[in-house]
Amino acid sequence: MASSPLSALRRTVEPLLDRAHVPFSGRPTASLVLLEDGMWIPGVRIESASFSLTQPALLNAVTTAVAQGRQQDVVALVLSRPFQRGEAAYASDLPGGPWEAFAPDVWTSRPGRSLPTPTRPVDPSVRPAQVSAAGGENHAGQQAAGISAARQVAERAYVPASSYPVGAVLEIEDGPFLPGVNVEHPDWTRILCAERNAVGTAYAYGQPDVRRLFLSCLNDPEGTPCGACRQVLAELTPEATLWMDRHSDAPQRTTASALLPGSFRGRALLS
Repeated sequence: MASSPLSALRRTVEPLLDRAHVPFSGRPTASLVLLEDGMWIPGVRIESASFSLTQPALLNAVTTAVAQGRQQDVVALVLSRPFQRGEAAYASDLPGGPWEAFAPDVWTSRPGRSLPTPTRPVDPSVRPAQVSAAGGENHAGQQAAGISAARQVAERAYVPASSYPVGAVLEIEDGPFLPGVNVEHPDWTRILCAERNAVGTAYAYGQPDVRRLFLSCLNDPEGTPCGACRQVLAELTPEATLWMDRHSDAPQRTTASALLPGSFRGRALLS
């Protein structure tokens, strides 16, 4: 006898716990957003040594869906444990609602209706046509492709308050570009920047080995990562090369570590 969609959702989210980055608490949490067509997008808890910058699993999944341009298709939010008060408050203010509890660990935007059975994860890859398979760190084609991809995904940013769209793509070892955009929320403490969104996507998909990060602020040729993003990048991608879009000028190159010399790593806090 076939299992219910609810049982299938719980079986799907549980293995994602292994992808969480929880060196300080040792308490992994996983999430997924379920789409109308049965496909799903993962999210995991990603801790920072600056504890307030920790990315909750649900926020990770929701913002990853935005970066993939699929937020309009989300019909359910799933956690690996029951929703807590803060997660319920976050879900209540998401677009596409009203959002209501379907089960202790599942919220839905379609109360009273059945949920689709989860099928497979959405492929998050961004593959601009001009990406070259050849070339090293200084290859102009790869730079252009990365900046082009960052500009492309910036169009997906959800910025109703600031009108300041930002796109980021990171390149993993032997893999494609993964996207991130800035995602605003009525509670500004729950806003996520594009750079941290991209890193969250990499961890959620179990691909945290980042080689390069490309950043584009569509309305600002002088845009750079904010202090919060610098802290997280210095912790999680310290050796990654960062290319920043300068619009009509050549992109600027730096590294995550150079952005925040002497960054706090919290080694004494490790559990």
